[in-house]
Amino acid sequence: MSGITIALSKGRIFEETLPLLAAAGIVPAEDPEKSRKLIIGTNRDDVRVVIVRASDVPTYVQYGAADLGIAGKDVLLEHGGVGLYQPLDLNIAKCRMCVAAPAGFDYAAAVRRGARLRIATKYIAVAREHFAAKGVHVDLIKLYGSMELAPLAGLAEAIVDLVSSGSTLKANNLVEVEEIMSISSRLVVNQAALKMKRDLLQPVIAAFEGAIR
Repeated sequence: MSGITIALSKGRIFEETLPLLAAAGIVPAEDPEKSRKLIIGTNRDDVRVVIVRASDVPTYVQYGAADLGIAGKDVLLEHGGVGLYQPLDLNIAKCRMCVAAPAGFDYAAAVRRGARLRIATKYIAVAREHFAAKGVHVDLIKLYGSMELAPLAGLAEAIVDLVSSGSTLKANNLVEVEEIMSISSRLVVNQAALKMKRDLLQPVIAAFEGAIR
């Protein structure tokens, strides 16, 4: 396709990207929450949006199936960001990556003691780096579903997960014991597309930049 393909995920990132797209003069023809279509047209003949799982956005952009995408810093760190140009932090879908543990568990004491902790997470790369830097011994358990269940079911002593309001942690009697980093969503661009389709992409990137200012 000679136009632009933008990879987005449903939910919060899509919602918070709409004003940025509007600033670039792009309006999706349908709401992905209501439509079953995975490729959505826009008010511009040369721009389309593909709806993919959040964790797949960097892969679509890396291999050129999408020219641009919007992905959380968490997803980009796990992906490794290979072959991606990341010009902008869009300051949307903000949250933080934290270590959380059951309210009654003395995490700090366990760390001081040098205990080997079992940590459940979907963010293996981020967790590995965090605990290695602190010299904490951990066994990382990869999960795809609700992290909060792991300590409750005795699978792990603590979890590494994204937290925005903290209400899910609270509901499951977990508390934040450490913040690893703050997370927001980034614009990612395919490097080949940036050269080949510069005339199409540059105005969109500039409009995004103006909108976040």
